[in-house]
Amino acid sequence: MIAGPIHTLTGFSLAQAKSKAYFELLKARLSFLVAFSCAFGYVLGAPSVSYLTLTMLFIGGFLLSGAAGIVNQIIEKDLDKLMSRTMSRPLPTMRLSVQEAWSFCVICLIAGVAILLVYTNVLTTVLSVISMILYSFVYTPLKRVGPVAVFVGAIPGALPPLLGWTAATGVISHEALIIFGIQFIWQFPHFWAIAWVAHDDYKKAGFRLLPSSGEKDVNTALQIMIYTLFLIPLGLLPATFGITGINSAIVATVCGVLFFAMTFSLMKTGDRKSALRIMFGSFLYLPIVQIAYLLDKI
Repeated sequence: MIAGPIHTLTGFSLAQAKSKAYFELLKARLSFLVAFSCAFGYVLGAPSVSYLTLTMLFIGGFLLSGAAGIVNQIIEKDLDKLMSRTMSRPLPTMRLSVQEAWSFCVICLIAGVAILLVYTNVLTTVLSVISMILYSFVYTPLKRVGPVAVFVGAIPGALPPLLGWTAATGVISHEALIIFGIQFIWQFPHFWAIAWVAHDDYKKAGFRLLPSSGEKDVNTALQIMIYTLFLIPLGLLPATFGITGINSAIVATVCGVLFFAMTFSLMKTGDRKSALRIMFGSFLYLPIVQIAYLLDKI
């Protein structure tokens, strides 16, 4: 009589552990940010918001981002074992097999493509698949080649708001390119700050993402500063072209100046604490500015 409940509990625990591992494969936090950027672009571009389309765009974007993250983890499973920040992922710890990961990836990919195709349009769906391919099969292997990987990775990283715009309008207009451009330039200080903080870990896997000599030096700090500076005038373009208004332009300028100010400490000290501050600053800059644009439009 006791064996039954124990067996049931064990089976439930195993299923729970598997479910947790599959959820980790999705890189939920990153996929949520991608889906949020898609939703941001849609609301900004839509003459009138369809909440069904918005919801399905969010889900489709989340699933395709998750599929890209799974491919990334499959390709890098042996490298992930070498780094402290990734060694506890499902594949290095063998909580999931590569076959299970591929199966889950295909399910997410098919579901994401089907949702986008039904509820948005062909252009958005095709661009989403291209974005996934670039991230999974071009950016991922390039991480061991050199800093060109950051440029390549910035393209799929900046496509979500453009995808949202095309889902709303069906075209790639100058407005779509503006919101793409802001997120594209943002990728560089964001990526490089992360690469600075995780430099020692990345070296174990042979990742070469920092610019110039690939080291944590004044040249790298200067490039982080320059790209962050570009965000200040770029943040004014939505208001300049009538996408949003003056209030969001003020918010974007203030956020841009504060973000830029963080780079002076890295130039002066070159320490990990300053790079961490820039990294967290990048996490705050983008959603705050995007929310300001949305509120200004609404």
